[in-house]
Amino acid sequence: MSDRLEPGDQAPDFTLPDDTGESVSLSDFRGRKVIVYFYPAAMTPGCTKQACDFSESLESLRQGGYEVIGISKDKPTKLARFRERDALTIPLLSDESLDVHRAYGAFGEKKLYGKTVEGVIRSTFVIDEDGVVSHALYNVKATGHVAKLRRDLGLVA
Repeated sequence: MSDRLEPGDQAPDFTLPDDTGESVSLSDFRGRKVIVYFYPAAMTPGCTKQACDFSESLESLRQGGYEVIGISKDKPTKLARFRERDALTIPLLSDESLDVHRAYGAFGEKKLYGKTVEGVIRSTFVIDEDGVVSHALYNVKATGHVAKLRRDLGLVA
C-alpha cells in the first residue's frame, strides 16, 4: 500500500491530461489553494454525486480562494462524456497509470463489501498556495463530502 500524505507534506507534483487532452499540472495552481480529489470511476452513482456536488459548489469554493481538480483512472474520452452528460464545471484529469493515485496514497488496499481488495481509495486533499497539504482525507463518502469539506474549510454551507 502507498504511504499516505499528512498535513504539512509537500504535495507531489503531477502533469496529467484532462478530458480535452490538454496537460494540466499541479504547479499551474501555485499561488492558489486547490482541492484535489480522487474518485474510483466516472459515470458511477457515487462519483457522479460527488462530481456534481463539487461543480455546484465551485463558485462558492472559488470565492473562498479554492480551485478544484478531480482525478480518476478513466481515459480522457470517458471523462469528456462524463463532463458532457452531467454538465460538470471542474477539471477532470486522467491518471490511467495510477502513478499519481499512488503518490497521494489514493490507491491500495481497501474494504469493499467486507472484502479486502486493491483499488482507488476515494480521497481529497487541500493544498495551499505553496503546494503544501493542509488536509488529507481518505475513505471519504461520496454523498455529503463536499458540504462537510466546506464546513471544515470555514466556508458557508
